[in-house]
Amino acid sequence: MGHVHVIDLPRRIIIGYEILDHIAKHIVELSLGKNIVIVSGPGMTKTYAKRVIDVLVDKGFNVWHVMVSNASINEAMRVLEEFKNNDVEIVIGVGGGKAIDIAKYTAYNLNARLVSIPTAPSHDGIASPFASIKGLDKPTSIKTIMPSIVIADIEVISKAPRRLIIAGCGDLIGKFTSVLDWRLAHKLKGEYYGEYAASLALLSAKNVVKYSEWFSSKTIPPEAVRALVEALISSGIAMGIAGSTRPASGSEHLFAHALDVVANYPALHGEEVGVGTIMMMYLHGKNWRKIKRVLKKIGAPTTARELGVKDEDIIKALTLAHKIRPRYTILGEKGLTREAAENLARITGVIQG
Repeated sequence: MGHVHVIDLPRRIIIGYEILDHIAKHIVELSLGKNIVIVSGPGMTKTYAKRVIDVLVDKGFNVWHVMVSNASINEAMRVLEEFKNNDVEIVIGVGGGKAIDIAKYTAYNLNARLVSIPTAPSHDGIASPFASIKGLDKPTSIKTIMPSIVIADIEVISKAPRRLIIAGCGDLIGKFTSVLDWRLAHKLKGEYYGEYAASLALLSAKNVVKYSEWFSSKTIPPEAVRALVEALISSGIAMGIAGSTRPASGSEHLFAHALDVVANYPALHGEEVGVGTIMMMYLHGKNWRKIKRVLKKIGAPTTARELGVKDEDIIKALTLAHKIRPRYTILGEKGLTREAAENLARITGVIQG
């Protein structure tokens, strides 16, 4: 018997302007249910969540709202506990990564449908079946549920802080190395490799390079934000097609997660991934200078100082990265020695000296 491959994809993706008000129509057309929990963050996302609640209540849905301050296992368990007896049919995540990650975890555990409404384009979890929940054994993604509906309102997302938009670009740039790592694991370890999923992930990374001129401007035009959102969604779809995070997460993500362990989440995920990509491109013998130029151009961090960490943290994270998860990458099974890590960080200019 050959390898059985199951692909879960969203049933509907809506990208455009002023589309939050039409959410009820999509839920009804797809017969997702009546009882809804909305998960949002406490800040600006609360305002957008309120808009969604008003629309749904107006259309006769039963709606509960919960706010989360982080994507920790404690918050996830609190939300689960609160709604486990409410016969929840749909969980809607309104917000950045935290709210959507908790919504995914909740929907998965309550056996409910998931609707993803991103308010910031800071990472590619918008349309993927994977959630990053802190406080588990290791800071990696866990398999949850693919959103049934993704609603990306460009008007809303364009208002996200510039830093979050650029972090989304950093997360996408990482696909250059994650795909190289996936190919390597296929060649050396016989791991399943999906050409189509890999191509889709790569396409999303190339989008950032293609539109880097737009992203470098002080006020990022909505067309660029739309291109970014479409690329982030494509990356999430690539993970759905692959059945794993392989096309979107390789050694550059292992470095980012390791840095979170060493320096306690010092920067945005996409910012750390961008810096990791510079170094991992060097290890792959590819054009790391080009990646660094693009990141610099759009105003993303390219050094330890810009990430707000010490040189020592970078070195430590590099030596620890291969242990984050049992995944074969350019870092190999034994990882980097301290000397190799220091050289790598110096040569690529991530640390000074």
